[in-house]
Amino acid sequence: MTSEILNAMNILTQPLGEASAQPSQQEALHAALGANRSVLLERLLSDGSLQRAARLRDETKGEADWYSSETDDVTWSFVQECLLLLLALTRHLTEELKRFQEAPPPSGSLRTAEMAPPLPPDVLSVSQQKTLGAALQFVVSLGICPYLSAGVGVPLGRRSAFGVVVEKLIRREASPPAGRHLLTTTRVLLQVAELATLATLVFSRHLGDVMAALCQLGYEPHREDHRPLSTEECRSCKEALRNLVGKVYQPIVVKELLVLQGGPKQSGPAGSSRAALGSAPAWLRRLCGQLLSERLMQPNGVQAVVRAVLEGGTGGDSDWRKCDAVARILAACPQQSASADGYFRLVCPQILDLLHFRDKLTAQQFQRVATRAALSMVQERPTFAQQYLLASLLAPLHQCITASGEEHPHVAVEESDLTRCLEDVYKIWVVGNSPSPTLLAPLQDVLPVIFTLFCFTKQSVSHLRAPCQEILLWFLKHSETSASLLLLRQLSGLRERRNEVAAAFHFTAGSGGGVRLVCRQACSDEDEELYETLSGEQWRLECLVQLLAQLSDSDLPGDFFLNLLQELTGWAVALDEELKDEEEVDVAAMTLLEVEQQVLGGAERQAEKLTLLQALAVMVESLEQEQLLRKTSQVVDFMVSLLQRACVGLDGTSAPGVGNPVESQTLSMGMGLVATLLSAPQISAQDYSCMSKLLRPLEALAQQHPDVVVQELASNLGAAIATRGAYRPEDLAEAARCRGNPDDTTKNSKAKSEGRNQQAPASRRPGPPSGSGDPSDKPLSDWLLEACDPDVPTRAVALRAVTRMVQRRHPEAVQAQEKVLTLFLENLEHEDSFVYLSAIQGLAVLADSYPGQILERLLQDFQRGPSLPSSKQERSLETRLKVGEVLMRASRAMGELAPHLGRPLLGVFLQGTRDPDHTVRASSLSNLGELCQRLDYSLGPLAHELSSCLTALIKTEREAEVRRAAVHVVAQLLRGLSDKTTQVLGDVLLDLYRALKLVVGSDPDQAAVLHAQLALEELDHVMRRFVFPEQKLEKKIVVLP
Repeated sequence: MTSEILNAMNILTQPLGEASAQPSQQEALHAALGANRSVLLERLLSDGSLQRAARLRDETKGEADWYSSETDDVTWSFVQECLLLLLALTRHLTEELKRFQEAPPPSGSLRTAEMAPPLPPDVLSVSQQKTLGAALQFVVSLGICPYLSAGVGVPLGRRSAFGVVVEKLIRREASPPAGRHLLTTTRVLLQVAELATLATLVFSRHLGDVMAALCQLGYEPHREDHRPLSTEECRSCKEALRNLVGKVYQPIVVKELLVLQGGPKQSGPAGSSRAALGSAPAWLRRLCGQLLSERLMQPNGVQAVVRAVLEGGTGGDSDWRKCDAVARILAACPQQSASADGYFRLVCPQILDLLHFRDKLTAQQFQRVATRAALSMVQERPTFAQQYLLASLLAPLHQCITASGEEHPHVAVEESDLTRCLEDVYKIWVVGNSPSPTLLAPLQDVLPVIFTLFCFTKQSVSHLRAPCQEILLWFLKHSETSASLLLLRQLSGLRERRNEVAAAFHFTAGSGGGVRLVCRQACSDEDEELYETLSGEQWRLECLVQLLAQLSDSDLPGDFFLNLLQELTGWAVALDEELKDEEEVDVAAMTLLEVEQQVLGGAERQAEKLTLLQALAVMVESLEQEQLLRKTSQVVDFMVSLLQRACVGLDGTSAPGVGNPVESQTLSMGMGLVATLLSAPQISAQDYSCMSKLLRPLEALAQQHPDVVVQELASNLGAAIATRGAYRPEDLAEAARCRGNPDDTTKNSKAKSEGRNQQAPASRRPGPPSGSGDPSDKPLSDWLLEACDPDVPTRAVALRAVTRMVQRRHPEAVQAQEKVLTLFLENLEHEDSFVYLSAIQGLAVLADSYPGQILERLLQDFQRGPSLPSSKQERSLETRLKVGEVLMRASRAMGELAPHLGRPLLGVFLQGTRDPDHTVRASSLSNLGELCQRLDYSLGPLAHELSSCLTALIKTEREAEVRRAAVHVVAQLLRGLSDKTTQVLGDVLLDLYRALKLVVGSDPDQAAVLHAQLALEELDHVMRRFVFPEQKLEKKIVVLP
């Protein structure tokens, strides 16, 4: 029956050739529709194969109160036949599906494991779906689209050239009215869509047209005397529209509503996408806006809207603009919403869910939307954003602060919650990168927890370390300097700690590489607990300084350092007052509670001082001086702090420079630094203005310091600063050099110090006298004599000087080539590494310069041992290995000449793989790998010999070191040949692959297995590129003969 009904549809919708003889397209289409309907009616009466379809059609026709057989409109008659056949098909499939569901399953004896389950009767073949799709297209094109009002939906004329023909063909004034035609067609399509199989075909292609029809039927305003539908019919259309948009896939519904809403009221230029949409009527725009708001505020509505706009994107610039547009829509409360509070309460959790997708392209787009929407909400609606967005996002971090042992006896924050929270913070704050006070304040409250978590991750391996570090650095870079300094003081323990991790809890490693917060176990040993506390504080300081080291382009580390120095100066000033107060205190007149409070207060102050000194010590040890004092103003502030400390107590008997030599030396160094600043060739007016802060402490030192030299220097420095360089004492630079070490503080003074060292007599400089000279300054004979000197440094320097002469092709070195070769070979046997490494380097350079003569001699020595008469036979093996190192360096230096020069080396290395000593075999294989990487196609004739040697060694060699070297040769061979592997090693590639798999599967040496795995990965990359070559778009110009 199903095939009969679809055959009838095929008769009705198939094209007729004789219709094309009409003079115009409209008349041809009109004739074709009428002819097809006549042929269908005739076949239904005469064709016996369509009897059941005809009977079902007649039954459906009898139940259809909308069918009119007296109409003279050919197109509507054609649509009616299509609707009858669609209803007949729906009725038949529904009954068959019901019987199929009620039928008992086949017995087990009749079924086998290989049998497929029976297909339900509503499954259609591809050809049947094509026929049904054609019928639906005719119904929509002739029964819905022509009867839509202007601006409702996309007109047929805008879709295709055929649509223009259909628009001119339809007679909208025919009886019954156009509204009745539209209502009939829409109702029938909704009845057809009640069957799931047919609903897929209807809504996947014609959802927008059906929605447009329902909107017009239910909501289009009419005058009372011109209403095409009754009130009940309008109400049923409204209800049908609500049901339809509620059960269809929401992104498709949102997309169709956006299309129905149309373009802007002022259309763009002709041909643009906005002009193609046209302007929808006001009532339709309001209706679509209301429906879109409802879609947005329902569960998963935000995701539906985002998918509707972004699905099908490729991640290009246009998609980024779409993301920003959707984010602005989400951040704005729609007019149809009952209250802004309710809207943001529903939408904000859904925006956070957009951050958690794992698909690469989808996650990238969704995260962009979520980030931009969150930032827009924070800027435009900070109250709602703080209440419904940021509070929920930062909840796990706040839970770390407020956790209690009664509510969470074991785990306070799970690993997954903490990981998701930190990832979301990273995406919105760091990736969004839109600093504002509204966004910085909530983050500052949880930064102590993030820093504690960062310190924990630094002690182990965790994927949360990088996000924590980036979040902390982002805040320090974008917040105000005062806020950053307060945070740094809190994290270093110099300020009262707030919003720290709950005392009874601590972080532990999670099973997935993350971190979780668990309840801390009580420690019975007080000494161990004290040790953990002190070591934890030290570790926090080190982690904080490591963070500051990452701020290489910021002034914050220097500002924090100066802030600590100023506090240290303040404590030095308060020290005398505390001593005086302690002398005046009468302990006998105090109560026990007052004594205890005074003792505890003094202990707290001492602890603060120790913490400050510890922070300063860690910063000075760990940070570079260029990072601590990047600008002249910071150097001046540092000097102000230093000089102020030096002025403390000058008017009393406990002057720091008198009783403390360290303080006196520090003061001298500081004043030398000021003198160095004033000795610069050019000093700007801004620098002089900055240095004016030094005048008061310099004046105090000049008047009160007990050291006369310090007084004189302070007076001269103050005069130079006050006169802005007009008065410059002659001994200023000398005072800077003698009184301090400015070369440790500034680069300019360091350069001057190096210049003085170079100008000093040679006898005062350390090292051998010939070590710093140019080889061209002395004849070769002198260098050859020094190369035989028993002093190791002198000999090594001479060998390197001879090497440079050979490298520069010095005439004397070219003439004395044999002498130089003998010299290097003799020193190759020296015991000191400084000497024989210099000889190895010299032989490599000699072989690179004169390969024809030198390589032959080196190959003989490598193969048979040292050939010099003075060589020691007991050190023959060691010398051969050193010659092997020379040959390896020479192989690397051959470059494109390797195919020409490498043939003799290849034979010797292959012979060396059979040497009795395993170290020589390993050395030969190592050299063989270096050489084979550079032979390319010239390796082809030797491929079988090389493969046989390597596979035999891999399978039979007992020494693990040699097997590793053989496997490594295969890896180097594959890496060097790369895409040429299949051409050069095509015949032996399978043997090498089997040998590598043998090593991976059975070799006991883990290093050999690792080398084999690396070689297999390289082979895998080669074969993937061979089987799936990269597709390149290129143009080729072929010259035909």
